[in-house]
Amino acid sequence: MAAAAKLTAAASSLLLRRSPLLRPHGLRLSRRFAPQRFVRHIASSTNEEAAAKAAAATADTGGPTIFDKIIAKEIPSNVVYEDEKVLAFRDINPQAPVHVLVIPKIRDGLTGLDKAEPRHVEILGYLLYAAKIVAEKEGIAEGYRVVINNGPKGCQSVYHLHLHVLGGRQMKWPAG
Repeated sequence: MAAAAKLTAAASSLLLRRSPLLRPHGLRLSRRFAPQRFVRHIASSTNEEAAAKAAAATADTGGPTIFDKIIAKEIPSNVVYEDEKVLAFRDINPQAPVHVLVIPKIRDGLTGLDKAEPRHVEILGYLLYAAKIVAEKEGIAEGYRVVINNGPKGCQSVYHLHLHVLGGRQMKWPAG
């Protein structure tokens, strides 16, 4: 009840007071809180969740992903790093000043981290090494985050394993 008493009238709807899923544990909203920003974040999360669920429905069809088309140069991308095993390019919807995706050039059944098998050990390690190279090239080696979204509950929207390299600003914890 003490947390609810500190909520402003604009943000203290029954939904926000009673739903721990819509606010971090122990969050107290000050009078300066902009409720529309909070609502926009919820809507954005819902859109990402819907996209992830839709992508999961066609995840294992074996058809080419958007990343396969980028590798084949059928779709243009802003390449940051490329070698014989991986391709790194800027995300079209960046979540940080630096947001680069690192993907293996050969999918080999590795649509998500949950599909990893012993034969994938080398490429999994190489993807992390490539993330380090990208961070150095982008000037963020002093601090960055590497993220892998896995499955619909992890908001994976492209079923071709990929790493997000995020940096260029102070990262916060918990991540999400």
